[in-house]
Amino acid sequence: MTEKMVEKVTKISKNPDNIRNIAICAHIDHGKTTFSDNLLAGAGMMSKEDAGEALKLDFSEDEQERGITIDTAAVSMVHEFEAKEYLINLLDTPGHVDFGGDVTRAMRAVDGAIVLVCASEGIMPQTETVLRQALKERVKPILFINKVDRLIKELKLTPDAMQKRFVKIITNVNKLIKQIAEEEYGEKWQVNVKDGSVAFGSAFHNWALSIPFMEKEGITFNDIIDAYKAEKEEDIKELAKKAPIHEVILNMVIRHLPKPTNAQEYRIPKIWRGDKESELGKSLLECDPEGKLAFVITKIVIDPQAGEIAAGRLFSGTMKKGMEVYLNRQKRKSRIQQLFIYNGAKREIIQSSPAGNIIGIAGIKAFPGETITIEKTTPFEEIKHVFEPVITKAIEAQKPSDLPKLIEVLRQVSKEDPSIKIEINEETGEHLMHGMGELHLEVVENRIRDNKGIDVKTSPPIVVYRESVGKLSQEVEGKSPNKHNKFYFIVEPLEDPIYDAIKEDKIPEGRVKKKDKELREALVEAGMESKKADKVKDVYNGNIFIDETRGQVYLGEVIEMIFDMFEDVMENGPLAREPCVRMKVRLTDMKLHDDAIHRGPAQVYPAVRESIRGAMMTAAPMMYEPIQTTLIEAPVEHMGEISKLVTSKRGQLLEMNQEGKTVTAKAKMPVAEMIGWSSDLRSSTGGRGTSSLVDQTFEKLPSELQKKIVGAIIQRKGLTEGQVGV
Repeated sequence: MTEKMVEKVTKISKNPDNIRNIAICAHIDHGKTTFSDNLLAGAGMMSKEDAGEALKLDFSEDEQERGITIDTAAVSMVHEFEAKEYLINLLDTPGHVDFGGDVTRAMRAVDGAIVLVCASEGIMPQTETVLRQALKERVKPILFINKVDRLIKELKLTPDAMQKRFVKIITNVNKLIKQIAEEEYGEKWQVNVKDGSVAFGSAFHNWALSIPFMEKEGITFNDIIDAYKAEKEEDIKELAKKAPIHEVILNMVIRHLPKPTNAQEYRIPKIWRGDKESELGKSLLECDPEGKLAFVITKIVIDPQAGEIAAGRLFSGTMKKGMEVYLNRQKRKSRIQQLFIYNGAKREIIQSSPAGNIIGIAGIKAFPGETITIEKTTPFEEIKHVFEPVITKAIEAQKPSDLPKLIEVLRQVSKEDPSIKIEINEETGEHLMHGMGELHLEVVENRIRDNKGIDVKTSPPIVVYRESVGKLSQEVEGKSPNKHNKFYFIVEPLEDPIYDAIKEDKIPEGRVKKKDKELREALVEAGMESKKADKVKDVYNGNIFIDETRGQVYLGEVIEMIFDMFEDVMENGPLAREPCVRMKVRLTDMKLHDDAIHRGPAQVYPAVRESIRGAMMTAAPMMYEPIQTTLIEAPVEHMGEISKLVTSKRGQLLEMNQEGKTVTAKAKMPVAEMIGWSSDLRSSTGGRGTSSLVDQTFEKLPSELQKKIVGAIIQRKGLTEGQVGV
């Protein structure tokens, strides 16, 4: 990025009408990074010869070795459209499901997404997941159908057959948008060939077409087919000159994706639950550079020279170097030392930036999801990933002298990739990494070894279970150690519609401070009586807490402590100290001492914790295991082997379809049986089988395995039977 380019970007960044914040997302290997390279080359930010080869936005060694994107990369570029210059802040996101947490975070920063679909493979499970991630954050999608050259060269399809294939892909994408998006956007955001919100082309050969571009330039689809039939390289290069991919795509972006001022009007009510009538609320809705500051961190990278660099979206106000700011989740002040705009792995320093831009800041020690303002306010909604971590590895330093360094590095890792949950147990000295899958943990492990220079050893993968209950419990009394305070709890299973609504974010998680009309309406819609909905005081990790007490004078003084222990038990259940799920915890009554000194945390905490755990033990406690639904693809002759493999993994085949010489099977399997799955699948299918994750849920563990699994977890954690339970 030359000096001139930085000046250009800075100048345009002051005009939100000419800014577009976009992400590129797709299923793995559908060609995103090659596509991004071509957009960069077109905008004059790298040589055209390198495009598609340089993989400019896969800049860490492990990404280049594996040939996949692991980290989201950001770049700011300038594009001219209808005699005006536009600033496009682009994020290239990973396609592998194990790194999907990066996609979820990127969606918070952008207003529009280019969804890439491979013309020959069509819609894949991860295509559906990225659409879900985008629409959950009210990010508007447009469609690019890539690898059209494969239809002509490899599959030798006629123009008619190709058209049918495009129609099928577009129809499927629109069906998904309608299914996933909220009602008012499902119809409004349908993609359409005629209006140019769909383009098709080949990122590899650097050309693209959309109907508006074809009409303007007088190019037809036959020109494309002729160029490939001639099989001359210069003809294909000529094609890239006639219909350059960057021009077609970036024109489509400017025409169809919203500017920040428009997008924030409908995005802010979804991602920020503060008072819309307040000064900050109005400033956020208007994306006002003169308004109060609001910045959300979506990614943190630890730079050996510059320290922590936090990238994110500036939704309101103007960020300046040297500014003192407030971190709302950490509840402390800090200072901005430097500001950056992005160019892939490079950063360019700037002095200030107004609302509506994606920028980097240095000097702040925080986590992704942090809301940075000038004074204390309601933070933005937590950025929650579609799937939860289900595989764990214990990690330890080979040399005891490396232990302090390892703890520091693990803390850094959880900042750089928050979908890796790090658990540091100071007492037992055990350090656990919870991740999305085996590859996810393997990459993190390698980065600790290579980048951070610590020799570590890890345990075999461990599966994360959940605890729950099967029936209504007895009312259980919990007494404080001084016997002056008593709490009475009943526990029961949470109804499926309510649990599903929490998972789909229709019911917001968190503690309820004052009457929350939105929460009440969402609970009633999910089937709860309105009187009971008013009493829901905390929604935590798919469990709810209901306060059914009446006339308690000192409730206000102890309620936060009760919430603390409710959340603590939901993290560490009574069976094996695993997290709890699908539970309704009801506080039915309590008796408190009149003197505040006798009802402090040391008295309330144990009483509440033991009574909730005690109630669970009378409600048929049980373990739930993580189940993954997977789409398997392989040549048709391996149909029998796939069926055998799924059955051997305690799985069930949901469907099996044959299309040409390929068979696709949908199967549901317990994660516990899927350790080493990819190598098993390869050996069963002669190396030609692939699979991708469709969905993930927790289901009841078969009763014959309950005792065995609980025993194994207790043993692994070094607990004794007496420590668990109440």
